[in-house]
Amino acid sequence: MGSTGARIAAMGAAIGIASGLAGCIPGDRSPPPPAAPVASASPQRVDPVPALPAPRPAWQTGSIAADARSVAATTYSVERGDTLRGIAERFGAGSEAIARANALTPPFTIFPGQRLVIPGGRYHLVRAGQTGIAIARAYGVDWSRIVTDNALEEPYILRIGQRILIPGGEPGAAPVSYAERARAFELDIDDLVTGSEPAIADSQRPAAPSTSPKRVLSATTAVATPVRASKGGFQWPVDGRITDRFGPGRSGERNDGIKLAVPNGTPIAAAADGVVAYVGSDIPSLGGLVILKHGSNLTSVYGHASELLVQRGQAVKRGQRIALSGDSGSAERPELHFEIRQGRTPVDPLTRLPPR
Repeated sequence: MGSTGARIAAMGAAIGIASGLAGCIPGDRSPPPPAAPVASASPQRVDPVPALPAPRPAWQTGSIAADARSVAATTYSVERGDTLRGIAERFGAGSEAIARANALTPPFTIFPGQRLVIPGGRYHLVRAGQTGIAIARAYGVDWSRIVTDNALEEPYILRIGQRILIPGGEPGAAPVSYAERARAFELDIDDLVTGSEPAIADSQRPAAPSTSPKRVLSATTAVATPVRASKGGFQWPVDGRITDRFGPGRSGERNDGIKLAVPNGTPIAAAADGVVAYVGSDIPSLGGLVILKHGSNLTSVYGHASELLVQRGQAVKRGQRIALSGDSGSAERPELHFEIRQGRTPVDPLTRLPPR
């Protein structure tokens, strides 16, 4: 790993998976080295931005007890005055799970005498500030599987008091310690896109994005993301040579994006207007990492950075400098790992970027 890789590794050491819920170490606040502006289809004046410290990720803000309630599958006859939520509370199951099991649609009206299926399983009660990733880690299961089994959708923000179904946990299985579950849990991009926002109350709305990297939103604050993508589409984040394309690699591994070779310290530009959903280095192979949400269920990903210039919850504009390139993570040379995702599915960035 090069010198820039060592710098970002130090910045991310306090927030890596192995550190569990430890506090973070302040990062380097020295200004980044001078670099040429990003070459793009829509050049934009770039003001110098100092490198920012790596904050503790939202999903690491508190411990979570694996105290899911086991519910036996049964049926229930609706009585006068019942509500779906009240029935869910009575049995300890999730109201959303009951609605799915009975093909109920909003506004989830139920009638006296109606027979409802109560689906069995383990249900975790979501508390304030808890994130999907932290919940999954507490139980040692894949968050993506929880997303699928609970039919969660964008913006993937959990609600306090919500009961979510935890896959697995067959009766009679040997108990597994929290440390063992934590060691078995590995983050991926899908986890960070869908499971890193803290839970909020039903009456609460996510906070508006910050317009400045100096105004950092609390890690326990859920951040609102755009509903619709801005016009203009995506631009190239850097002007570099493509070294790896989307799809299966030469060694059989799958590349969910493209890799672009660029000089060390090259400014990385936001490919479109958006909000920073994640900034850090929790995925060792990708090193310094920024994830932007753009609305219309679109996300872009920027990996192997040597310096991170934005904060979670910050609104950014197309062409704005968000990081500097490097060889952090598993990169063997200075490069940018770049992805575009539609929902949870990676798509070939070359199908969304302008020809060059």
